[in-house]
Amino acid sequence: MSHDTSTDALTAPPPARRKRAFPLLAMVKRSTGWQRVMLVAGLTIVTLFILTAVFASVIAPYGFAQTGDEAGPFGTQQPPSGRNWLGTTVSGFDVASRVVWGTQTALMVIIIAVIASAIAGVMIGLISGYIGGWLDRIIVVVADAIYAFPSLLLAIVMSIVISGGQSSLWGGVLAAALSITVVFIPQYFRVVRSEVVRVKNEPFVEAAKVVGASHWRVMFKHILRNSIRTLPVIITLNASEAILTLAGLGFLGFGIEPTKAAELGYDLNRSVADVTSGIWWTSIFPGVAIVLIVLGVTLVGESLNDLADPRLRGRQAAAVSGGGQAGDVVVETNDNPDEDLS
Repeated sequence: MSHDTSTDALTAPPPARRKRAFPLLAMVKRSTGWQRVMLVAGLTIVTLFILTAVFASVIAPYGFAQTGDEAGPFGTQQPPSGRNWLGTTVSGFDVASRVVWGTQTALMVIIIAVIASAIAGVMIGLISGYIGGWLDRIIVVVADAIYAFPSLLLAIVMSIVISGGQSSLWGGVLAAALSITVVFIPQYFRVVRSEVVRVKNEPFVEAAKVVGASHWRVMFKHILRNSIRTLPVIITLNASEAILTLAGLGFLGFGIEPTKAAELGYDLNRSVADVTSGIWWTSIFPGVAIVLIVLGVTLVGESLNDLADPRLRGRQAAAVSGGGQAGDVVVETNDNPDEDLS
């Protein structure tokens, strides 16, 4: 009898694995009320922005520097028509094409700036927080000085230093992205360093050192993975700030040349004189594009921030399940499960 039981146990099929939901869908399910509305709206806008940037060559009716077609030149400051859906600029460019191609430039700058600043900031914060001592004090002072400096002014200075007069597509994109990267590095550094200082004194880190784990293994395997939980929120919020910084650089004339790539901030700068003449289409559409992109990314970032806060998450869930208001429910959290809450 026992032989049959053991045979059945060996031949029994393994239990079915529980499928993990897609992270964004899981976040939508966890959200409630207005938080869900904000998250869904933000994700919708961001998805449209990414799709427009990726398929810009298909969506845009003309090239970003094209001033005419087989029927002849477009003309300057022409109102919206069947030939030019959103009109033309003072330089004779098609506004719709410039807006669509401008989203592609913005997406490239955001990706490069956020990835570069996150990697540099995390690595510096990890090393500084783990080693400590005089090296940590020096890095903290430098990071605080950079963080206190006006971000747009710092981006302008770094853009001048990095670009060196380059006007090519990748030269301008890299100059704008790297200038924004310098602004963002202190933010990642401060967050990661504070977490590393806290985590490195945890018992599991001490246990890893006792069993003979090297410093690099302790840093990257045990400390790093427990110190970057809030990075997705920071990355999302920084993406919206990167769009504004890029638009500011372009508006002030430190962006990309218009014949090398489309940039929404530059187009806004060129449309300033048109507003007083009643030519509204050259400024409205690039401005609306910037506002919508920043709004969508900010909505996603703020929603992720709320979902990452256990106090807000618990308060909202309790309010929804109880049918009352969020302000009527008080949720207490305790990091020590062995301590009773009074």
